[in-house]
Amino acid sequence: MLKQYETVFIMTPVLSDEQMKETVKKFENILLEKGAEIIHQENWGLRRFEYQIQKKSTGFYHLFEFKAEPHVVAEFELQFRRDEKIMRYLTVALDKHAIAYSEKRRNLRKAKEQNN
Repeated sequence: MLKQYETVFIMTPVLSDEQMKETVKKFENILLEKGAEIIHQENWGLRRFEYQIQKKSTGFYHLFEFKAEPHVVAEFELQFRRDEKIMRYLTVALDKHAIAYSEKRRNLRKAKEQNN
């Protein structure tokens, strides 16, 4: 059965824009190859950390929201562990309340972008 997941990952800040886009595309392709349905993704940009990670104080954040089988998530996270550009990642399974909140947040963001 397909479950809905949200993954946020942090890429090292030494990447160029092109390297960052390639890395995001790589993980997007991994999901698509495994049969996942990508619902939404956001680039949150460069953010400062509260504490250092791997002796760095900033990193590029990216979010994927997708539907997939549980075994796909295990393989997806394995790829994060193998990639030296990834500093941290977190995947959570969304319940019905989190899915509703996520949809509401996306709709508000779209409305905001259309008004600008």
